[in-house]
Amino acid sequence: MSRITLELAKKMIENAEKEANQIGVPMVICVVDEGGNFIACHRMDDAFLVSVDIAQNKAWTAAAMKMSTADLARVAGPGQELYGINTTNNGRIVVFGGGIPLRKIGQIAGAVGVSGGSVEQDVQVAQAAVKIFEDFE
Repeated sequence: MSRITLELAKKMIENAEKEANQIGVPMVICVVDEGGNFIACHRMDDAFLVSVDIAQNKAWTAAAMKMSTADLARVAGPGQELYGINTTNNGRIVVFGGGIPLRKIGQIAGAVGVSGGSVEQDVQVAQAAVKIFEDFE
């Protein structure tokens, strides 16, 4: 399994920032390891301050739950089996898109979390980071 180094995290963040610039939305992009531990976080100029915490928590959630935060949102809505999970872990669990786990050979290697735009934009920018991870040898 590939370990996420700072060098790789920087490349992921660079590609995500490029995507954010293309759509014209300043974002915060965070990368964590398989245990949800901080590797790198980047706040673009004019990105919301609140997005720093949200992006880190999206990345942590994706690593901790081993699923994207968008997928988690589907099972954590009212009437679903994980409804209320966002109130656990000191409110750290995020149940809307923008957090994506990073997998190599079926194992979680880490996660990326993005915040600053709409949920759709956050997912789009996070996917740009994931692409670099997936293409990395």
